[in-house]
Amino acid sequence: MKISKLILLLFTALLAFSCSEDKEEEFVPPVNIQASFEYTISEADPFVIQLNNTTEGTVSFTSVWDFGLGNGLEDDMPGIEEVRYNETGEYVVKLYVIYDGLTTIDSKMVKVDENGICPDGFCGNADDSSLKAAATTFSVGTITRSGWVTAGGKHTDILKKEFNNLTSEYEMKMNVMYPSEGSYNFSAGDAIVDFAMANDMNVHGHALIWHNATPSWVQNFSGTNAEFETMVEDYITTTVTRYKGKVRSWDVVNEALEDGSGNPLRNSVFRQKMGDDYIRKCFQFARNADPDVLLFYNDYNMASSSGKRAAMFDLVDDLGDLIDGVGGQMHISYDGPSASQIQSLADGVVSRGLKLHFAELDIRANPNKDQTSLTSQRAEEQRAKYKEVVKIYNSIPLDNKFALTVWGVRDNESWLIDFWGAQDWPLLFDKNYNKKSAYFGFLEGLQ
Repeated sequence: MKISKLILLLFTALLAFSCSEDKEEEFVPPVNIQASFEYTISEADPFVIQLNNTTEGTVSFTSVWDFGLGNGLEDDMPGIEEVRYNETGEYVVKLYVIYDGLTTIDSKMVKVDENGICPDGFCGNADDSSLKAAATTFSVGTITRSGWVTAGGKHTDILKKEFNNLTSEYEMKMNVMYPSEGSYNFSAGDAIVDFAMANDMNVHGHALIWHNATPSWVQNFSGTNAEFETMVEDYITTTVTRYKGKVRSWDVVNEALEDGSGNPLRNSVFRQKMGDDYIRKCFQFARNADPDVLLFYNDYNMASSSGKRAAMFDLVDDLGDLIDGVGGQMHISYDGPSASQIQSLADGVVSRGLKLHFAELDIRANPNKDQTSLTSQRAEEQRAKYKEVVKIYNSIPLDNKFALTVWGVRDNESWLIDFWGAQDWPLLFDKNYNKKSAYFGFLEGLQ
């Protein structure tokens, strides 16, 4: 379709509107149609994009394309449109959808370099890029399981290429490592640590003390309070000593603060039997076991809740020289918390001269449970949030940097799906290990 065809459509709609002014106004139910399209790169030719008109509507509408090549408007043909871009540069592709004289537009930028169409707009030989190579001033981490690292395959390929800091998802916690009194089981932790060492990766130990990973025999401990404290000291000493020189850092205590008013300490069995200063005692046990290991306190909602953040900083201040850093969990959504809230967390840690770990990063794309698939619009919003988080972290002083840990590799393995009971796509790779827009948002945050 030439440009004159579009003008004719618009003129006809305006004429119809002007003629209707003399008639009695009638109510017409609104029809909401929004132009929408997606594109992929051809597997056969890296300079070709394949365009798919995804506009939905219950009424008939007309669609035309502007491929950004200076050729004007062209009819939207049935099926997939293929367009080749022979020159390097940036091209704005637009889809015009016309219904009843109204026109909506969807547009996307297509970037082309000497290798072809840039995946998700990120140029620079993206196939050879990696997160750990791009992040030159801090570690990029993720979680894994012993079964995954021993099985090999695509999961370990991604770990080796993209990450240089590993965290056990759940197998280096007390309920797994110390399942019964006097009997330790470090087999899973050993497998993860051995894999990391063999592939020149750091290990972040997570977590020595967590109320939700306490074995039943500890919850129901039958001895005296003094005996309980001795048992905890033995557990921390045994664990930290075993991995001395192999584990770079530990979350000593995880999520010790309540969410309610004033954010008091949780009334865990550790607090009940060791007193309100149990956190200081646990940090001292870990420091005695390994004077060189980095010790962190880790908790969630540190950005979104100013009250909980203040309580956390009070806790951290009381630890003095025993603590090296703060783990601020980044279980967030594409629409919040705000950049200023995240920055407040970073500023508070930096002002105390501590290391900051943006821990447990995942960004929910479906927090309201109203999405059945990851739309292109939501993917771009998620991408922007990843960029924002990484940019904030990358901007802190070098001495305060430590690691940014993504809480999972691919979407279908995220804990969020079971936790919230809804579909979501919160990570950097899809279920087939393909890089998502979020991955390139992470890279953009480093630029």
